[in-house]
Order: sequence, then structure tokens, then C-alpha cells
Amino acid sequence: MSARTPATPAASRRPARRDLLEGPIAVTLLRKSLPVVGGMIAMMSFNLVDAWFIARLGTQPLAAVSFTFPVVFSVISLAIGLGIGTSAVVARRLGQGDLATVRRRATDAGLLALVVGVALTLLGLATLEPLFRLLGADASLLPHIRDYMGIWYLGAAALIVPRVLNSVLRAQGNTLIPGLMMALAAALNGLLDWLLIFGVGPLPALGVSGAALASVCSWGLMGVALCCQRELRELIDLAGLTLHGLVESWQELSRIAVPAAITSVFTPLAMAMITRIMAHHGHAAVAAFGVGTRLDAIAQIAVLALSMTLPPLVSQNSGAGQVDRVRRAVFGCFAFVLVWQLAVWLLLQGLAPWLVASYAEGAATADVLRTFLWWVPLGLGAQGVVILTVSSLNALHEPGRAMRLSLIRLFILSVPLAWLGGRLAGPSGVFLGMLLANGLVALVAWWQIRARLAVAERVAATP
Repeated sequence: MSARTPATPAASRRPARRDLLEGPIAVTLLRKSLPVVGGMIAMMSFNLVDAWFIARLGTQPLAAVSFTFPVVFSVISLAIGLGIGTSAVVARRLGQGDLATVRRRATDAGLLALVVGVALTLLGLATLEPLFRLLGADASLLPHIRDYMGIWYLGAAALIVPRVLNSVLRAQGNTLIPGLMMALAAALNGLLDWLLIFGVGPLPALGVSGAALASVCSWGLMGVALCCQRELRELIDLAGLTLHGLVESWQELSRIAVPAAITSVFTPLAMAMITRIMAHHGHAAVAAFGVGTRLDAIAQIAVLALSMTLPPLVSQNSGAGQVDRVRRAVFGCFAFVLVWQLAVWLLLQGLAPWLVASYAEGAATADVLRTFLWWVPLGLGAQGVVILTVSSLNALHEPGRAMRLSLIRLFILSVPLAWLGGRLAGPSGVFLGMLLANGLVALVAWWQIRARLAVAERVAATP
């Protein structure tokens, strides 16, 4: 349906948000990133709250749910990939002013998320016990895993669909609603955990099933609330649905979503390999590394927020042919994260005595954690450059380059250099290897994005 047809809803006749195309870059990114930071903090609490409540049930239920983390993260990675593909496609079409196609892609992305969610439900329930036996769960844990994942799999679509709908809003420049939705879902999950796991009043105690049900209800209600949101509601165009258009949309989305989903899995896989390297240096080294990586995730929250707000700006301006604005945004973010992460490193050095005393049990763990806090966060600025380059390449519809860059960072440099450092100098060598890897791949990332933008400028300058 043409955007000029009188029957077309108001969303197709209105101009797209102009702040990503015309607003001051630094101010715009700051304003868009703050709600994302709040939402990310809330979502980080999701698993922590679940684990805290489940731990009250005993060691076996907690161990059983711990076995589900790789599967859960794989589904989340798939949802992240679909979100990245949706955001890149919708934002570029917005930059081109092709509002009719924006509606088509947004609608078809939601349908794709729903289909993928239903497929994962069927596949997950059919393979539940064989999969978790393969992962190492014994007979004593399988009943708890069945109780948890039997409910969790039923809500796969409720997990994936809201993430894709949030990405549509972010592609338009709206980060406030996604941030609020994530925060409200996390708060609701905490309340429902208490009510459903232990039972209150007429509600029976459901144990680990209650934890899964709390998560599914939180996601589902977030999805319903998003569908009631005016901007999204006006983008849904089920009346114009055709098989040919659906296949065309899904092909365009998948070209970015599939590599992005694979890339999302790389980081936990590499961290698992480095954890195995640390295991050769004793339990204290593994414990310290586990604490350190969790602190690192918090220390990188500004970078992770930018990795969600920078891509829509890159995609919209690239689609509008404003490549110089893309260049200024990308390299301005590089400069910011290098300075910001240096400040975070200095803060961590000041907090190190308290952090070590709070999280390290025993002198051996304390020594390794203190060494981690000195070396690894020093490379987070360089790692931020890589993360932002990967997200920018996806936004520029170059998912293959983004995936190769992640492969270089994690499996060609980080893991081998960590292994070599561990052989030469123990845990300190592992951390130095990680630092060196981040520094080297940041140079590769800078060269890659610089070359890609140079090509885009030449294309834009061609009559």
C-alpha cells in the first residue's frame, strides 16, 4: 500500500523522528542512552533475583536451574540477533524516507519473532531431557529441570517478540519506552518470583516452576504493553500482509539477524574457554575470574548502552546519505569510551580494596582478583571500540565483517594470548593476554570502520 493512499494510517504519513538525522550528535546519544542504561541494569537483575529466590529452595534446584543458563542464553542471543537485524533494516528505511516499507518490515519482524518463538517451544519440549543429559545433568536434577524448562519453553515467543518490538522503537529513536518496559518487567518478575515460588495466601508454592512462570508472565505482559503503545500500534499492517512480501522481509532481516545472533554467542563461548584456562591455575583463580568478569559487565554498561543507541543513528544517517554525520558519531563515541573507561579503571583502583574484601574468600582469591582489576579493565576502552565497531558494521548492513571482527578478537587473539600468557606467567599472564588482545583488535576495528566509511563517502559523492 502506498504511503500516499488515503487509507494509509497516520504513521505512514507522518515524517520520521528527526533527532537522529538532525539533532546534535553528543546530546542525542546521551539522551537516548540514559533510558537504556536504566533498562539494562533492571534486566541484569532478572537472573540475579531468580537465582536469589531459587537458592532459598536448596542446592539441587539452584544447580538444576544453573544447567539451563546455556540454553536460556542461546535463545536470548537469537532474540538479540533478530533485534539487531530489525533495528538495522527499519532505521535505514526510515533514513531513506520509505515509511510504507518501514511498516511492512516492522510488522513482518514481529511475525518472524512469533514464528521463531513457537518453533523453539516445540523443539525445546521435544528435546528437553536428551539435551540436558547431554549437558551433564544427572537423574536427580532432571525433575527440577523439567519443572523449570517445561514452563520456560512455553514462553519462548513471549521472550523474543518484546525484544524485537523494542528494537523497532529504538530504530525510530525512542529508547524511553523500551527502557521503561524492561524496568517494569524486571520489577514484576521480582514480585511474581516471591508470590509463585513460595506461595502466598491462596497461591500455591510452585517452586522452580513458579520462577519460570514469573519470567514468562513478565515477558508476556511487556509484549502486550508494547503492542498497546501508539507508535508501534500504528506500524502494524496485517491488512497488507502477503506471502511474497513476508518472504522478502524475512530474507532482508535474516541477512543481518543470523550473523548477529551467531556473534552474540561468541562472547560466552570464549569466556567459557578462558575459564577453562584459568581452571589450570586452581579454584581460587577460577573464583576470582568469575567475580572479575561480573564486575567487568557492570563497568562496561555505558559502552553496552551506546552499542544499542548508536546503530539506529548510523543506519538512519547512512540511509539518508549523511555519511559525514555517521563518521562524526562513530569516532566521537570511540573517543568518549576511551576516556570514560579510563576513568572507570581509575575508579576501580580506588574501590579495589573494598571489592576484594567483599568478594574474595581467602588470600589466594584476593591476590588473583586484585591482579584482574589492575590489568583487565585497563583494556575495556579498546574493547569498547571493538564493540561499537561491530554494532556500527551491523547498522551499515555489513554483518559478515562484524562477525569476522568478533572472531578475530575472541578466538584468534583473546583465547590464544590468554592461554600463552597463562603458560608463561600464570593468572597474571592470562589477564595480560586479554589486555593485549583488546588493544590489537581495537586497531583492526578502527581500520575496518574507517575503510568502510571511506567507501560509503565515495558512493554518496557519486552523482
